[in-house]
Amino acid sequence: MTGGPMRVVQFRQTGVPAEVLETSQAAVPSPGLGEVRVRMLAAPINPSDLMFVRGHYTLKASVPAVPGFEGTGVVEDSGGGLRGRLFRGKRVVVLSSNGGTWGEQLVLPSTRIVPIPQTLSDEQAATFFVNPATAWVMTQEVLRIPRGQWLVQTAAGSALGRMIVRLGRHLGFRTLSVVRRQQTAAELRALGGDAVHVHDDTASDPQELSAALRGIAGPDGVRYAIDAVGGSTGTGVVLSLGRGGRMLAFGTLSGQPLSFSPRTLMTVGSQVEGFWLGHFMEQQGLVFRLRLVRRLIRLIRAGVLSSEIAGSWPLDQVHEAVAAAEDSGTAGKCLLRLDTT
Repeated sequence: MTGGPMRVVQFRQTGVPAEVLETSQAAVPSPGLGEVRVRMLAAPINPSDLMFVRGHYTLKASVPAVPGFEGTGVVEDSGGGLRGRLFRGKRVVVLSSNGGTWGEQLVLPSTRIVPIPQTLSDEQAATFFVNPATAWVMTQEVLRIPRGQWLVQTAAGSALGRMIVRLGRHLGFRTLSVVRRQQTAAELRALGGDAVHVHDDTASDPQELSAALRGIAGPDGVRYAIDAVGGSTGTGVVLSLGRGGRMLAFGTLSGQPLSFSPRTLMTVGSQVEGFWLGHFMEQQGLVFRLRLVRRLIRLIRAGVLSSEIAGSWPLDQVHEAVAAAEDSGTAGKCLLRLDTT
């Protein structure tokens, strides 16, 4: 250890974030060989972070734990290695596979940081990877949606959903967005969404959603879809898939499973696949990663994959920040300000 103290947000047991999160002090850690220590500047509150706190995320927390899988900061110390020495003093994007970005200092492998140009604000640097990379990779690297084709997306009022609407406008694929509120539908139409369907999963069944989607995309069904909800909403999207249709399941916001007969897929040869950005990136080489970073920077600068920022809060106001992030009426990302210098 290098001493301390530093401030972190942590939880000692999983549960409702506003109830279990606390701000506390910890000793500043020293980086080992191949690691760097980053003085954090800002970190977003992503759905994956809140699921981690609740104990619902794929990665299970070993409590006490510090949330946060992405953010931005400045490399202040290195445990050795070329990357650590090269990036010392530089602002970087932090991509932590084990959490920890909701604190003033973080030690992680030097392979988990990416230098970021000063032309991007701290807010855009903090939200640089998870949403922009997910939007690009799902639509262009995995599904490879052609121009003019429909993409159905659920939870479309989220920051990621709005980003995909803008990306569709930019690249020429059409977005059919499923949302729960009329106000959100109006906002997405104003943003350039090609079609928006309001679906109340508590009052209608999957068959009704499927019929509505086919009514927009065409009677042959949907070719491309992404689902972050699961439950009856995700099931309705599965039922809407046409011949050769593909759906990526990348979230479980409803907490409920998909429910359909195997014949739903068999009769039209459709597919439902799981997607997790971390697993995808682990399979990619350095050349792909560098090319992806350059592409994301260009699209963020152009406003296509930039993140809307709802506001930022200091660490000691983490409860207010989490409440805003979990409020469905909040448009944009909520950030934690971590720099106290």
